[in-house]
Amino acid sequence: MSMPTSALHASPSALGLSDGTTRTIVHLTAEYSPFARTGGLAEAVMGLANFQVRGGANVVVFVPLYRTVRDHAPDLAPLGRPIAVDLGFRSEEVRFFREVHPPKGPKVVFVDIPSAFARGGLYGEGGRDYTDNARRFALFSRAVLDAIPRLITGPVLVHAHDWHTSLALMYMRSYEQLRERFADTPTVLSVHNAGYQGHFPSSILNECGIPPEVYDFRHLEWYGRVNLLKGGLTFADQVVTVSPTHAQELRTAGGGFGLHEVFQWLGSRFTGITNGIDQSVWDPSEDDQITARFSIADPANKARCKAALQRSFGLPQRRKMPLFGFTGRLVAQKGLDLLLNSHRVWSLDAQFVFLGAGESRYEQALLALAQARPRHVGVQLDFTDRMEHRLMAGVDIFLMPSQYEPCGLTQLRAQRYGALPVGRRVGGIADTIEDDVTGFLFDEFSPASFDQSISRALARFSDSAAWAARMRAAMQRDFGWERSAERYADVYRRATERVQQRS
Repeated sequence: MSMPTSALHASPSALGLSDGTTRTIVHLTAEYSPFARTGGLAEAVMGLANFQVRGGANVVVFVPLYRTVRDHAPDLAPLGRPIAVDLGFRSEEVRFFREVHPPKGPKVVFVDIPSAFARGGLYGEGGRDYTDNARRFALFSRAVLDAIPRLITGPVLVHAHDWHTSLALMYMRSYEQLRERFADTPTVLSVHNAGYQGHFPSSILNECGIPPEVYDFRHLEWYGRVNLLKGGLTFADQVVTVSPTHAQELRTAGGGFGLHEVFQWLGSRFTGITNGIDQSVWDPSEDDQITARFSIADPANKARCKAALQRSFGLPQRRKMPLFGFTGRLVAQKGLDLLLNSHRVWSLDAQFVFLGAGESRYEQALLALAQARPRHVGVQLDFTDRMEHRLMAGVDIFLMPSQYEPCGLTQLRAQRYGALPVGRRVGGIADTIEDDVTGFLFDEFSPASFDQSISRALARFSDSAAWAARMRAAMQRDFGWERSAERYADVYRRATERVQQRS
């Protein structure tokens, strides 16, 4: 079955231009929930795209056709005919697919390049990245640019996400044919995690079709290597990161991951916008994935959720014992070293549940703790969305002692479920938790500082009235995408104005 290309065409979007025309918003992303996901990127792009559609925009999302896509979308139909994409010294056949019965929302196009994406992982396997990641995502970026005029009618705005799609912005401004085609096309780059920049040796220049004239200190060169994120930053009309505080951090030598001077150079073209969550999904009063629903007005069933979570992790059901929770990737960024080296935490008569997988050293350390303290520590390495909902609904205190956190989504979900976060005052954590009102913040990245915030949280927990007041305050917080989507619309307008000034 072949789906006509007109399937992507829709009514004019809400992103109007001064000349009365409209633009389709085109997202390029390496991850998109639920089809391909390793962290917050997938959910952030999905959330933004969905709320843009709800606001009246026409939105098309391009994502690679990984093997994992078939788990969630087994029935796919081709969009038009295959095309040949020339990159470097090789040509690849590329096909484009959509779901046969797509849900309402953004139009999601899967880019099928079997040699690049028909693999067991998204970025690598067995703890190692694929050695050809630069070419894989270069092919994806180049293929999308060839697909846009075939699949989308009218002007577009290209919104790329992270280093994986940064080359699309370089191609648009460096290849003569693409320069002409996209001369009036505004571009935006979102930096979800600047700790991952796409560093590669200069030997990838030919295989990724990177012109030698852009491999210099002004664009893609970084200490003798190619830095794809840096290239995207220098070619984008506007750049966004995922919280205002993180935007400030990225402009500093200590927080810019070596690119602080580039972020400073961007000036007013660089903005921090806090991510949101879908509050219809993360709502304890409507959530069918938790043991019992509860609300601000009637929070009694949170106790049932706590008991069920304790059973799920093999812990004794002790209603009055504080229950701490952690869910996320088990990596250094998430502050696992603080947890494992905390004297206060592991001497407490309290319970801890951990959900998620990651680096082997952290997995083994947590499993060893669970074995040593079976009545106090529970660990599940197999992450599921359902268990994440149940964890948020059941824990009293949510742990987020991150080294850095561009935005973070779990602290938003936790507050909605009356689980007060203990988090480090960085990035989006600082922007979304009010200290001693909806959670507890600490500054120094040290076990001692972390332990002090744990002690403050426990002091409030021991006073049921004080804790109930803070739970209510947390559950009332509005973390919806509406305000963030409005700020993105303003960024899009500024990107469009920059293109018009350039022409």
